[in-house]
Amino acid sequence: QRRVRVYMKSEPVPESQDDAVITVVGKTFEELVHDENKDVLIEFYAPWCGHCKSLTPKYEELAKQMSEHSTLRIAKIDATANDVPPEYNVRGFPTIYLQKNDGSEPVSYDGAREVADFKKFLKKNVSRKLSKKKASKEEL
Repeated sequence: QRRVRVYMKSEPVPESQDDAVITVVGKTFEELVHDENKDVLIEFYAPWCGHCKSLTPKYEELAKQMSEHSTLRIAKIDATANDVPPEYNVRGFPTIYLQKNDGSEPVSYDGAREVADFKKFLKKNVSRKLSKKKASKEEL
């Protein structure tokens, strides 16, 4: 009996996630973006896009500032090299969504692209109150 595999365009899965912004690829999208324990702010970008390049340092700063919140993940995916699920209507770059993991539809972000504006949007729209991570024994 032969099984048919569904084709999914995906970059290789990153060997490590050392940056504050988590890199998502087609094969890890479901696991990382639809994580039932986290809301995920996801940027769909194109490597050649000028607006995406200018957003990068601000998005990384946002991820660093929000990294203390255990219920939130800041992520990005190259939408030119990975399949994007149809519920994310990506028509230009960058396209940013908040995926609340309470079963609701993704929320499109169309505000200003500054750290303070992203933080305001997140505080208003996340499905769970932003909670800080508890320090592990190694950090004490």
